[in-house]
Amino acid sequence: MPCRAARWLRRRLGRRGAFLLILGVGKTCWGLSFLVDPPPTQGLRLLTGLCDIRHWSWLWIICGLITAGSAFLRIGRDRYGFVAAILPPTVWAIAYTVAVVSGDYSRGAWVAIWYLTSHVGVILWAATVPEYSVPPAPRAARKGRKP
Repeated sequence: MPCRAARWLRRRLGRRGAFLLILGVGKTCWGLSFLVDPPPTQGLRLLTGLCDIRHWSWLWIICGLITAGSAFLRIGRDRYGFVAAILPPTVWAIAYTVAVVSGDYSRGAWVAIWYLTSHVGVILWAATVPEYSVPPAPRAARKGRKP
């Protein structure tokens, strides 16, 4: 049985909020990883031509914090969390697509598709899911008894 704080958090967040909180923490951590130990920037020349990858890490960090913070807002007001969540993977997908077209990084096509499907696509889908799309089960069925 979860503790009182966990139950409160679950009620406060709902499904959309829980998704935004998880996504926000993940994006923030991903951005911090670019700051702490920058990865090879193969395929990201479009971005690194403008500024260092450590600067681009702040896109992930700031968008992650906005996404996580939006988890605590009411439905409708949480839209900025979804916008912030979609921004970094879209920028990365564009950079990898440009790398493929320019011939710099042929593997970038697969990375771009991965960002577009597992990040952008999932975020777009989650943004349209209503908080409670399935009606609650009858009270007797929830307690494991026959009605």
